[in-house]
This record gives sequence, structure tokens and C-alpha cells, in this order.
Amino acid sequence: MANIDDGQPFTADAIRKFQAEAGPTPAPAELNPLAQRAVLQFREDFITPRMLCGLLRAAEFVVLAGSGLLSWLFVRQTTDEAALVGAWPAIAGAAAGVLFIGLSHGYDLSFLRGRASRLWRVVAGCAAAAAFASALLLFLLPGDATNGRGWLMTWFAVSSVTLVVGRLILAANVRRWARNGRMERRAVIVGGGKNAETLIRSLEMQPDGDIRICGIFDDRDDTRSPPIVAGYPKLGTIAELVSFARLTRIDMLIVTLPLSAERRLLALLKHLWVLPLDIRLSAHSAELKFRPRTYSFVGQVPLIDVFDRPLADWDGIVKRIFDIVIASIAIVALLPVFLVTAIAIRLDSTGPVLFRQKRHGFNNQIVEVFKFRSLYHEMSDPEARTIVTKNDKRVTRVGAFIRKSSIDELPQLFNVLRGDLSLVGPRPHAVHAQSSRSETFVEIVDGYFGRHKVKPGITGWAQINGWRGEIDEPEKLKQRFEHDLYYIENWSLLFDIYILVMTPISLFRTNAAY
Repeated sequence: MANIDDGQPFTADAIRKFQAEAGPTPAPAELNPLAQRAVLQFREDFITPRMLCGLLRAAEFVVLAGSGLLSWLFVRQTTDEAALVGAWPAIAGAAAGVLFIGLSHGYDLSFLRGRASRLWRVVAGCAAAAAFASALLLFLLPGDATNGRGWLMTWFAVSSVTLVVGRLILAANVRRWARNGRMERRAVIVGGGKNAETLIRSLEMQPDGDIRICGIFDDRDDTRSPPIVAGYPKLGTIAELVSFARLTRIDMLIVTLPLSAERRLLALLKHLWVLPLDIRLSAHSAELKFRPRTYSFVGQVPLIDVFDRPLADWDGIVKRIFDIVIASIAIVALLPVFLVTAIAIRLDSTGPVLFRQKRHGFNNQIVEVFKFRSLYHEMSDPEARTIVTKNDKRVTRVGAFIRKSSIDELPQLFNVLRGDLSLVGPRPHAVHAQSSRSETFVEIVDGYFGRHKVKPGITGWAQINGWRGEIDEPEKLKQRFEHDLYYIENWSLLFDIYILVMTPISLFRTNAAY
């Protein structure tokens, strides 16, 4: 089975291979009443323990550095240049303190939920911060020992009290979030029977487990897969699972099928890989033994990593901050272009300046995308039933220019601020988009919705490589799809920056945009 034995996620080539073996992907099924009730329970957002611990680490660094600097200014009673020298020991000491707390497992979920008696490690982290800063201070200001001692004592007292009180408040909230389901890793079991029961029992035995089982999905009937396994209900079939995962906030699928059932396992993964989730294979059901790096662990329960959710946790936050900052700057810088384009559209033809269209967004959710209107208003096609072709009579004179230059896409910067789009990602296609041969995109590319595992973008890897504009041949959509998969699998912030820089250049060598 592709790449499972070396611990790497499936690649686009492996996906295409088992797509060809398994046949067409079935359409998502309508949920049964039991699954619909579960959807209502798991629709709300949640914070993963990994994200919470990362945010706490960042917050405590800010608290340590800030209290250190404020204590320094208080002791010195001045803000002159010499006093500001204390900023460097404060920042370095804060980093040392956070590192010490981390090395003593102070950012583990079990520690956050533990007893208050463990908080001596946090106090020790504050002491480590002060000690490291003291060494730096002696180097920067060797003759200022008196003020140095006063500063360190003040900093240690303020930071210790602040961090301990904050930890006590957080611990109470962590327990409350755990009770009401706001902080957990939500998982769905794929495949019922004895293997699923063994896995569930193992997960329940973990003393500090953060996995919440949301239900079980299995194509087998009740004689081979009981309707209730270890107290958890079977919510439906694999086709229903795809619909369920798109409507809920879950982040992991755990497949309990044995590796020996290779063809069935490949068929399952072929249906499930389009979802923006972590997909794991229960190692309880695997008789083969792999290298240790192949496994991830939930407590002591080994899981084989099959697919990783793209842009998980901090990657998603970094990308979102980047989007907001750059989109805001671009809107301000391009304001004259917005005004000139809006005036030209109103002078050229009657109708609104902006055009709104329903398109597929992240996880197949429907979003409304803004564009400058480029077609005559009475001939507009919000559902994109008829693709725009060369010398299309529906396109206005101004519309022909702004489509060729992609100026019509600029209002989507506001979609970026709203969170519907990203600056860079797979281009969003209209919900009912078709090729010039009247074929839907799903008919042309099997697994097409796999490109929706990340938020769509104004520009993308496919666009700067020339795959934009009219889709008059199936190969053009397939090339877009393959480039989109490459982007998803290889995302980095530098990759986004490169695509943004190359986008204006790519506009000069595209012949298929009308």
C-alpha cells in the first residue's frame, strides 16, 4: 500500500493509482436521523489541546518579557537609553523561562489539568528566567548590581504571581471545556466490529486521553458490524460519513480495518482522502510491524499516519494572519484601481458594478465571491452554466480588459478579509461550473473535491503555471487539479509569497483567459 510502510502521507500519484482501481467516487449520501442528531452535537468549533498549549506558551512568553521590562523601568525610574538595555535580558530571560517550563512538561495537557501542587514548576521557570537575565545583565551593565538585584526580585515576584494565577484560572477552564466538549480531539471510527471495540477500549484506558469518539461508520450490515460498539452507535455508511464530516467540526478519522483487507482499505481511503482531516489507521488491526517513526501515539495507543490535515493548527493561523495583513495593504494600495474600474464599468454598460457568484469554498462549503462585473447585466450567468469563451458576445468592452488582466478578481480581497478565501490557494469554481463540452468538473476529474481541503485563493500554483481561463479540454482541468494537489501537499509561507510575486508576471503569458 502506497507509502504506509515508510511513514509518509499518500502522494497525488498514490491517490490517482487507487482512484483508478476503485472506480468512480459515489456522491455524498443524505444523513439518517441518528446522524443528523449527532451533527447538531458536533457543529460547534473547538480548540485542540495542541493549539491551547501553543497559545499558552506564547502568552506566557509575552507575560514574562512584559513583566520583566516593566519591572526594570519601575526599578530604574527612568526611560532613558540605559534603562532600555533591560529589554534584552527581559526577552532572553522570558525565552529561557518558557523553555524551562516546557522541558519540565509544563505545557503538557496532563499538567494543565493537574493539581495546583505542580505549579512549583512554573515558579521555577520564573526563577530560571530571572537567573538567565541576571547573567546577561552582568555582561551588559557590570557595575549596576544594586539595581539589578532589585529588578530581578521584582520581576520574579510579579511574573510568578501572574503566571500562577493565570494557570489556576486556565485549569478551571480546561476542566470546564473538557466537560462541555470545547477542548478535545474529535474522532470518528471507520469500520465496526471487534477491531473498533479493541481500539475504543484502549483509548478509554488512557488516563489523560483527549480523544472524543463521535460515532462509528461502516458499510457492513448489522450482522457483521453491530449497531452499537463499546457504547458508541453506528451512524451510517462511508458515503454518509463524507456528508457528516462536511457538516461537523471533527479533526480525525481512525480506520480499524486490517492491512490484509487491502482492496477494501484502498477503496475506503479513496472516498475519504477528499476530507480536510487527519486519517489514521489503527495499528491494533495491523499484524505487520513498522519502524517507530511510522507511528503516532494517543497515549500508548499506536496509530499509522495515512493522511495529514493540511494547514493544521499554527500553519492555519500563520496563513490567516498573512492573508489579513497583505489583503489590507493591497486594498489601500489598489484603491485608485478600484475607483477607476468601477467608473469604467458604469460608463460602459448598465447594471451593478459588482457581480456575486456562489462557489465551492473550504470543505465544499458554499461561499459568495465578489467580482467586478464583466458581462452585460442581462446576460449574466451566476451559476456559470455556460463558460466564457473567446469573443464571447456577453462580455463588455471593459469586461474583456479586466478579465484578461484579472482586475475583475480584485474585489475578492474583501472575501479574504471576511475569511471566505485566502490570497493563495486552489481557485474557487462556481457550484455548477461546466466545461465548454457541458461536462461537470466532477465528471472530468474523479476526486475533484480533494482540492477543497484548504481554503480557495485569489491566485494559485495552477494559475501562475498557465492553467487559467477557459476549460475547453478535460486535460486543462486535470492539470489544474494536479497543480492544486501539489500546492496542498507542499504548502509553506514562502511558497505563498513566491506565488504572489509570480502572479503579475504570469498574467502576460496566459492566452486562455477571456
